[in-house]
Amino acid sequence: MSESPAVKVEDLEREADIAADYLEELLDITDLDGDIELDIEADRPLVAIEGGDLSVLVGEDGKVLQSLQDLARLAVQRETGERSRLMLDIGGHRSARKATLAKFGTETAAKVIKSGKSIKLEPMSAFERKVVHDAVNAAGALSESEGEEPNRYIVVYPPTS
Repeated sequence: MSESPAVKVEDLEREADIAADYLEELLDITDLDGDIELDIEADRPLVAIEGGDLSVLVGEDGKVLQSLQDLARLAVQRETGERSRLMLDIGGHRSARKATLAKFGTETAAKVIKSGKSIKLEPMSAFERKVVHDAVNAAGALSESEGEEPNRYIVVYPPTS
């Protein structure tokens, strides 16, 4: 069995650069002002657009943000020939959502541990589920995703003895 090759920082930086160029063109076309920042977080390229009112690029419940992230990933794939795990944040929306979800996961784990009863959560996106799973597990409870997209959800269980 072969191991997957380690992710190279240079490759992640290149992905972020490609996505940033694509998004810079989009900002120019839409005549929106925004500063683009690049980073690497958890072996993933991260592109953040900060600036004035960027709510039109976030959309209701982050739907436009998700679509723009998908388009940026496609732009990277077109250039590199490889699938990208790039994350896009606009106006701090994704980072704020991540903090809210982490707190929710921690609180839900505490309820489940105290009551000893599992809790079924509402459907969430893959990004949201990942954040909640991490928080629940860090708080000492167990979690599993169930269901089919787009109605995939998490069930939080008490820890096994």
